[in-house]
Amino acid sequence: MDRALLEALNVERAARRAALVVTELGSGKQRLVRESEIEADPLAEALMKIIRSGKSGVVEGETGEVFVNAHLPPARIVAIGAVHISQALAPMAKIAGFDIEIIDPRTAFASPERFPDVTLHAEWPDVVLKERPFDPYTAVCVITHDPKIDDGPLIEALKTGCFYIGALGSRKTHARRVERLQAAGIPQSAIDRIEAPIGADIGAANPGEIAVAILASVIEAFRKRKMFAERRGETEAA
Repeated sequence: MDRALLEALNVERAARRAALVVTELGSGKQRLVRESEIEADPLAEALMKIIRSGKSGVVEGETGEVFVNAHLPPARIVAIGAVHISQALAPMAKIAGFDIEIIDPRTAFASPERFPDVTLHAEWPDVVLKERPFDPYTAVCVITHDPKIDDGPLIEALKTGCFYIGALGSRKTHARRVERLQAAGIPQSAIDRIEAPIGADIGAANPGEIAVAILASVIEAFRKRKMFAERRGETEAA
């Protein structure tokens, strides 16, 4: 890999954007394809499949076989709320291959003793997001039941296009949440992306089961996630 290509790839990595390195097996010639460039690429269909699965592989190009090396940001889950559900979710998420972070300004909840070996931010979400903003490879789960803490991250997640956005609470609670988001200028088409009540509908009744339901929804959303072209079209429509 030549230096210019490597430097360009590292820029995409640092920005948590997906990219592909396409190598012609016959000539050894390489090129970088950013996620935002896939739809205009001659190999668009094959590249889209690879970036969706995250699995590198050989595909047939116009002049012969090419090897496509997928470079995807590590998918992460950001849980807003250092609650019992988060305690159960954190180890499960790691086993499933997701990075996980917990944000909660309530220091009595957000303590290292309750969340060992977990990236924990005992600060207000808006403070954390200035340094660690959401991106399309982030799943956001808001589970504090406190609008003062939950609403800001929800708005940011909707604006960013996170691949999954879920919120804890009953349908009645969510109806009030929708009213607040509408008052904040968020269009209904964006609000409809929120999964509420959060998690797969498996009849979960305790924190551990709710964590399983959340992780199931996150995995499904990640594997079926919209790619750049689809997200762009949705944004333009809104």
